[in-house]
Amino acid sequence: MDLFEQQLQDSLKRDAPLAVRMRPRTLEEFIGQEEVVGEGTLLRNAIENDLLQTAIFWGPPGSGKTTLARIIANLTKAHFQQISAVTSGVGEVRKIISEAAERKSLYGTRTILFIDEIHRFNKAQQDALLPAVEDGVIILVGATTENPYFEVNSALVSRSKIFRLRPLSAEEIHEIIRTALQDRERGLGELGLEVEENALNHIINLAGGDARVALNTLEAASLLIEEGKEKKITLEIAERAAQHKALLYDKWGDGHYDTISAFIKSMRGSDPHASLYWLARMIYAGEDPRFIARRMLIFASEDIGLADSRALLLAEAAARGVEYVGLPEARIILAHAAIYLSLAPKSNSVIQGIDGAMRDVERVESAQVPPHLRDSHYPGAKKLGHGVDYRYPHNYPDHYVEQDYLPENLKGREYYRPSSSGQEVRMADEWKRRTRRGDQFNGEADKY
Repeated sequence: MDLFEQQLQDSLKRDAPLAVRMRPRTLEEFIGQEEVVGEGTLLRNAIENDLLQTAIFWGPPGSGKTTLARIIANLTKAHFQQISAVTSGVGEVRKIISEAAERKSLYGTRTILFIDEIHRFNKAQQDALLPAVEDGVIILVGATTENPYFEVNSALVSRSKIFRLRPLSAEEIHEIIRTALQDRERGLGELGLEVEENALNHIINLAGGDARVALNTLEAASLLIEEGKEKKITLEIAERAAQHKALLYDKWGDGHYDTISAFIKSMRGSDPHASLYWLARMIYAGEDPRFIARRMLIFASEDIGLADSRALLLAEAAARGVEYVGLPEARIILAHAAIYLSLAPKSNSVIQGIDGAMRDVERVESAQVPPHLRDSHYPGAKKLGHGVDYRYPHNYPDHYVEQDYLPENLKGREYYRPSSSGQEVRMADEWKRRTRRGDQFNGEADKY
């Protein structure tokens, strides 16, 4: 590279967006993902010792996938090549593989091929990579926002180490913003900017764990400060920069807990309109959709329970859908679940039952397991009286026989009290009918 080319490259770096300029150059500058690239981790050791093997970085936008690839490029002695699955085809892939094979044969130089958005490659394009990966002609590093177990050729996945990156935490986004505000060489340090706390929180909330979004919003806000005015990014400036109104919603304070409480209470009160409103408030404010999905999973058992057991299945499907699809489309999945949970019949018999049992476990003197319920499979158990007098329910009409299952000091305790709602009515009626049948022995030997 001659002097003119170096000056041109330096100029391009200066004119690049803040998110590009602030991209970490070393592992020491990399913020977040400690469980993936922290001291002593498999990936960090592989990068530092230039021993990287075929890998796939899986994570949401702005979590550091491409940044890790750039750091690898800076540290490795191998030839590093980067392509995007959006713009590259089979022809380009085969040309790269051919050149890599020649480079390895003539000079013994390894080739690391980084493919951004590898899930965009179709099956034929992914198949073209497989022989080169198997033969060690290339070391493939793929980056994807989609689940590789669904979107990447299973043969490639089986030969790759999957590193899952999570959305960055609020604290990590805060650290990235602070670094950009202080860095005089690549960041905004020379501007001497201050950021009001509520403006900072607004930027962090909207980022949703995406460092690129946070830095882009910060840079846009810095450009909105008028000449001669105080160099302070206010909430009003942050809102204009993000083109997104700030809500009274603090993801780590009262706004967070009050809004999720309103959402839960609206579903419990069978009001789908209010449930959708509070859901929309949380999504708009940048709440983690996985948090919302987890709370709906809990709600499905706590407030609906056996009145409609399908609610738990739907909530679980919604949680999986959120992981698989991500926002903004995941809002539809969350809304689907919220409406169903709102309209479902309600019962709190499950939580009352388990909490009642937990109270007795905590407060009542612990009793031994009754002898007839103890394990009798091992040699000598029968001599100890284990399993003696146990009656095997399947040997009786309706697969039921009257016998005691609770410890002596808890006989007669009733933890589960069925509600008169939904399918629980039918289940409770069937339970009552079955337990009135008596214990007429059907002639087969009792088991276990």
